This record gives sequence, structure tokens and C-alpha cells, in this order.
Amino acid sequence: MDKWKKSGAAAMAALLLAMPVAQAQTFAQGADASSPAAAQSASKATVTKNAQAKAEAMTKTLMEAYGVTGAQYAIRDGGKVVLSGGATLDDAGSKQNISASRMFGIGSVSKMYVTAAAMMLVDDGKVDIDRPLTDYVPEFKMADERYKQITVRMLMNHSSGLYGSHYKNTILMNDNDTQNYDSLLSNLSVQRLKSDPGEYSVYANDGFQLLELLVERVSGMSYSAFIKQRISDPLNLTGTKTPMDEFDRTQLEPIRLPGIPNALPPENANILGTGGVYATAEELTRFSDVLTGEAPQLLSGKSVEAMLQPEYRNGVWVKDTKNAFGYGLGWDSVDLEPFGDYGIRAATKGGDTIMYHSALVSLPDSDVSIAFLTSGGSSVFNTTAASSILLEYLAENGEIPKVLPEPTFAKPVKQALPAELEKYAGLYGTVGETRQIAFKNGELAMPALMSDMIPAQAYVYTGNGAFTSEDGRTELSFDEQTNGHTYIRISSQIELPGIGSTRMAFYEAQKLEANKVDPAAKAAWQKRDGKSYYAVDEKINSLFYIAPSILTKKIALDPSGGYANGTRITDADHAVNAAEIPVMNGRDTFDLDFSRQGGVEYLKADGRTYVSEDAIGPIYAGASSVVTIPAAGSVRWFDVPASAAGKTLTAEFPQGAGFAVYDKDGMPVALSAATGAKTAVLPEGGTVLFGGKAGDVLKVTLTHK
Repeated sequence: MDKWKKSGAAAMAALLLAMPVAQAQTFAQGADASSPAAAQSASKATVTKNAQAKAEAMTKTLMEAYGVTGAQYAIRDGGKVVLSGGATLDDAGSKQNISASRMFGIGSVSKMYVTAAAMMLVDDGKVDIDRPLTDYVPEFKMADERYKQITVRMLMNHSSGLYGSHYKNTILMNDNDTQNYDSLLSNLSVQRLKSDPGEYSVYANDGFQLLELLVERVSGMSYSAFIKQRISDPLNLTGTKTPMDEFDRTQLEPIRLPGIPNALPPENANILGTGGVYATAEELTRFSDVLTGEAPQLLSGKSVEAMLQPEYRNGVWVKDTKNAFGYGLGWDSVDLEPFGDYGIRAATKGGDTIMYHSALVSLPDSDVSIAFLTSGGSSVFNTTAASSILLEYLAENGEIPKVLPEPTFAKPVKQALPAELEKYAGLYGTVGETRQIAFKNGELAMPALMSDMIPAQAYVYTGNGAFTSEDGRTELSFDEQTNGHTYIRISSQIELPGIGSTRMAFYEAQKLEANKVDPAAKAAWQKRDGKSYYAVDEKINSLFYIAPSILTKKIALDPSGGYANGTRITDADHAVNAAEIPVMNGRDTFDLDFSRQGGVEYLKADGRTYVSEDAIGPIYAGASSVVTIPAAGSVRWFDVPASAAGKTLTAEFPQGAGFAVYDKDGMPVALSAATGAKTAVLPEGGTVLFGGKAGDVLKVTLTHK
């Protein structure tokens, strides 16, 4: 299970004013004892012994094998918390009990808050979700006339056609800078759409930033104030905040990295509607009551049911019915498996920042929910763990007869490959890469998928147009969809040892047409092939520096020279997104736009500016030097030559500035903003970057050990 530990460590929101005071106070204190939900709860045994043991075992596994350093969970049934617990590591690495009041970043579960906020405005008669966004945010414009067709609903169900996400300077350490949100409309104004609005649903973070903007425009108050007045105050939530709120940051669960003894500075996800809410597990389940119709004073039953409808079925979608994905309004899935196997409707939302990960699973027809929050790990792990715990709880209380055993799989039996399937060989693309698909002796080889959760292996033809993986858990086939594209379809029962399994069905890649490029343009791109470009406008206190590959783009051409990193080359300096892939793998698309200044080549992509490796020089190997941050960027990158390798770098810098050091494999050696360190030993073949405000001067000395 080492691969899970590695991936977890690296990784990668005026009705109250209108309510009578007595009514608001009664609701804040909990469910009315005479309500149907309360009566149902009183009639339940709410036995939790087995569920508690399951939750403790899951927490232990996640902390020992999946890179988790803190976990907190809670089950709410009939308006009451019936199970609550977790664990955390102290600075010495020892496991401790965790307080129920400890707050976690909940990442994209925050999307449920902004969706609920928008639906509250629907209940107020101020918003119609089937009207264009421009009716409410007239400043919203794009370099694509189709933007006028984007409705509020399309933002909520991920079908707007937006490229996906602008992440620059969003997740910062102890810094609530709003520049990303402030520049959202400007960034979108120069961007095109990747599909017709409403054509299909694929995850798009920017849509929920736009929802946040809509809430502010329509309500006339800041988003954080809206959440406080319309959600937190009436529910008596004292641990539900945003980075813009004033509160005791020591209440946040510490974020930690392996090998670093002390906690990092607090993580601020400054994209509030997309992923910026902090909460506790118990309070998240309290908010779940709003989402499942148990708080009609806050959100009407009509709006609740609208959010729970299978919106994903309205457009192009993968054929499988059993899936962890199935968008509603805000929800990742409104028919989460394996609950359907028990005849239970379940909805879920997961969330990930850089360091925090979360899962909410709600059973809207029985008023039961579970929240599982972690520092470190992955929302996929949390959702799987939460589902396993909740099923144990339901079995323990007689809601289901028993928990069904995990499915088993046999080694596939190869069959002869029909000649007509040969037409599916060729070039395929997904976001960031292209891949050549070829059949050999009835088999095809595939790399690891879903962040290594599906291992690299061979797939053999097993009949009915399908190929099956060596372990029997994954089926691959080719779908010719109604939008004219051919996709590689993956359907897999993914095993997470010690936690359970999850069913995922998605389109992995899209078949690409030949793209003939002018010889001169082709030559220009061939010169870039294999070169890396480094982001120069990410603040030095960004948590993205923990995984610098996110801030590096290495140009990779397909053999024909018509595509680069999954984008279609249009001329010597430009390539446009080619991926039109529903579900998940078509998310966060980008164009590539090159320019030159002062003999240096720059790349613009995903809202960031990158500089060519050709402009990255060696760090001065002498005893002392100064590095000045230019007005054009936040950071400067340097290579570590053999003459500087092994020397100790010491840096003096003004407040807000700092440095980072990486080894030749891109793993962090030192992150001054994270640890407060001012020294680091330079690794041969590594890289160093210095960052700060424009004009900042950093004094650097190199000494032998």
C-alpha cells in the first residue's frame, strides 16, 4: 500500500432575517421533538458498536498506509449525532484523540454550500436557475458567443462548457489574498468554451466561483456574510467558516508533511464557492440536514429535490449505471453505489485541496448522513471509507439485512479480436497528453489510470467489444457517442486495501483526427518538444510548491506533430484544447500560447505564465549573491550545477519572500514558506526558486558543509 501513502502525502459556501426570532432559535437548537424525523430517531436503537469499530479501523488504516495525518468522522441520524470520533498526530508523530470541534478544510464539499446559497435565492424568488448567468452578472463575458447560453443550472451541474479551473494563487499558506477571485471575470473574458453549454457534464471549478459571484451580486452581501447569516447562524454552526472570516486559526487541524516535525502554516483555499469552507464533521452532517429536506425553514423541499435530480443524464454520458459519478446540482453523485444495491438512494460530494480531503454521504430518504474529513489522503479514500462505515451502521440497526461481500474477479479469458475493432486503433487524447492505441495479439497495453488507483497492465479481448484487465477488475471498451466523438470507456471496481472498493466508470480519452500542421509551425513546435516551462507568477507561499510538477509544463508532441500535451496545434505559437470528454477526464483543460520578450520564450496556459527552461540559468556558485524579484513575475528559477551541489544555501529575505529547493526528481528539499527554514543543502541536478513581491531582494550565501 506504499503507493497510496505516497500519493496521499504528495497531494493533490435574509431567510434568517425574515424568520421569527423564536423560530430561528428553535431551529438552531436542533430538530423539533415532535417532528417526524425526531420520532423516527427515537424509535431507532442507533447501535454504533460495530460502526465505531469500523470507523476506528478505517482511521488506523488511512493513517498508517494512506498518508493521512488527521481524521475526523461523524454520523447523524434523525437530527442527532450517533457516532463521532477520529485521531490526529502531534508534532512528535504520536497518535492522539481528536476534538469534535477541530476544523478541517472541506475542499469541494464547499460547492454544496454555494449551490444551497443559490437555491435559497431561488426560494426567495430572486434567481431562476434556467435563466442565463448574464441576467445576474452582466459583466460576465467570454471570447465565445456561446457564453450567453450558460445558465445558472449549468454552473451547478458542470455542463457550462467552461475549460474548468483557474488555480493561480488560490491555495496559500496563512494568506487570504483574493486576487484569483478578483480576476475571475477578466481571465474568463479571453477564454473560449470547450463545448456547447449543456452538451455534457464535466467537472468545472470555475462554475462555482461564478455561483459565488452570483450570490454576492443578488444578495448584496459578501459570500462569507451570506453563509454566516443564512446557514451558520440559524444552524448554530460555530466551526463553519471561510478564510475571509475572523476566527481562531488554532482550531484548524494541522497540515503536515513527512519528514517535517512541525505543522505547516494554515491552508487558505481562497476560492470560497469552489473549495474554501472550513467545517467540523459534526457540523457538516448538520448542514446535510439542509440538503436533504430536514430544514425547510432554510431550503425548500422543492429546491432540495431539484438538487437531487440526475442532471448528468441530460447530456452525453458514459453508459454504465453503477458509478461513483452522477452529477446532480452540486452533488458529485445522486445515485451513489453501492447503496443502490440495497435499494437506498444516496448522494455524495467529495473535496480536495492540497492538504485537506473530505467526503459527505447523505441518505435523503432516511435522514442519515456521514462526514469523513482528513488532513492528507484523498477524497476518494474518504468517500470509500465513509460508505463502508455507513453500511456497517445501517446493518447494525437493521436498515439493511447485512453488508454484501466485496465482489471477486477471475482472470480474463482471451478471445479472438474481431477485425472490425481495428478501426479503434489510433491517436487518442486527454487533458495534458496524447496516447497511441494499438492492438497486438488481441491485447492492448494501458498505463496506470486514475492517479495509479488502476495499475498499468495489459487488457485482453474478452468478447462483446470489451477488453479486460489482467486482474479482472477493469473493463475497457470503445464508445461512439452522439456528439460524434469516439471514447475509450473504462469501468472498474477499484480496490483500496483496508478501506473497501469503489465503482468508477468514465471516459479515459478521446480519439483524435489527424491534424496537419504547416511545416514552419511544425518545426517551431519540434524545437519545444521535451522542454519544460516553469510558472513565474505563483506566490512563494502557495501550497502548490509542495508538488512543483503542477507548476511545470513539459511540452510533449505526438509522433505526427499535430498535437502537444493533448492540445491541437494551430500555428507556430498556439494550440487549442482538443479534449471534449464528459465525467472527469475532460476537466481543467487549457490552451498553449507562446510569446517572446527580450529573447526569452514564455508560455501562457491555465491563467499562469511560464518561462522556458532555456532561460533558467545556474545558481551562482560563489560565496554570496543577490536575487532580485522582477516586476514581471513572483519567482525566479535556477538550476543547481555540480559546482554548487552539496553546498549549504542560506538566504536572508524580506517578509513575504522566500525560497524552495527541489532534487533532480522534483521532490521538495526545502520550502521556506512552509517551514520557516532559511538554509538548505543544494542537491546536484536539482532546482532552486526564489520568490517575493516585485523588487524584493534576497541575499544568498553558499558555504561548504
